[in-house]
Amino acid sequence: MTTSNSHPSPSGGGAGGEGVTSATQPTLAFLLAHPAHFLALGFGAGLSPKAPGTVGTLVGFPLFWLLAGSPLYWAWIVLFLAVGVWACDVAGRALGVHDHGGLVWDEVAAFLMVLPFAPPTLLGYALAFALFRLFDIWKPFPIGWLDARVPGGFGVMLDDVLAAVYAILVLLAAARWM
Repeated sequence: MTTSNSHPSPSGGGAGGEGVTSATQPTLAFLLAHPAHFLALGFGAGLSPKAPGTVGTLVGFPLFWLLAGSPLYWAWIVLFLAVGVWACDVAGRALGVHDHGGLVWDEVAAFLMVLPFAPPTLLGYALAFALFRLFDIWKPFPIGWLDARVPGGFGVMLDDVLAAVYAILVLLAAARWM
């Protein structure tokens, strides 16, 4: 996610902007106003006043444990990513901010890409979480460059997918050394 929380957002009214009281915090009314808002805000995780991206990433754990045994796991991930483009686009336009900090579905879906590569231990999952958050916040090239240039829901999702790829590469490299 970018630090675009400082951008102005609508204070209510408008198409889909109901329940938005500030650029930093959509409300419960906004969350429930549209299915895309509910999804983009990670079932409510994006309402967290502190570190919504981190809280949103945590939502990935129960979804992973629910889907991990499915032979359609990667199909679910592709579906989550595709629907995320739509949901984050709709919610971002309603908020008036391209990549609002409360839009956390990108963290949820992208973190689900990382978890299958983590050693299946508490430490392995903690490492996967830390690496994903590191790359999502740090945004090493080309993540930050693309994040600043690719608009809409696709741009919201893209930077987190790339952060996931970086985390996966580090996990695979670490596994070779263990």
